[in-house]
Amino acid sequence: MGDRIRYVVISWDDWGGWYDHETPPILDGEQGDYQYGFRVPLIVVSAFTPRHYIDNEQPHDFGSILRFIQGVFDLGEGSLGFAGARATGNLGGFFKFDRKPRRFHTIMAPLDANFFLNDARTPDPPDND
Repeated sequence: MGDRIRYVVISWDDWGGWYDHETPPILDGEQGDYQYGFRVPLIVVSAFTPRHYIDNEQPHDFGSILRFIQGVFDLGEGSLGFAGARATGNLGGFFKFDRKPRRFHTIMAPLDANFFLNDARTPDPPDND
């Protein structure tokens, strides 16, 4: 695969007001005023992720992404700051690096890369809803 991207992690920065039947947990201990909020989606795209995989084993937070990066690049646990240091998960269930990666399949899209590279429309501001 050479220098090809092997994994993409997609997340949202806020919950957007959608209903969630799970109440955010209250953290005990030395967390200070840092607490979990409503859950947000996380999508992992990787040839090393089993098809249709859903990880319900443990709660993840944005620090879990940092913990994953620390592990993959051998940066040392907690080296990327507070969120990575306090994370309890590392997204490890999403990646099976001991297996051969799944084969890439091209997915046809209605617009190609040139559309997005040359798009002259004025961009919308973020969170304009």
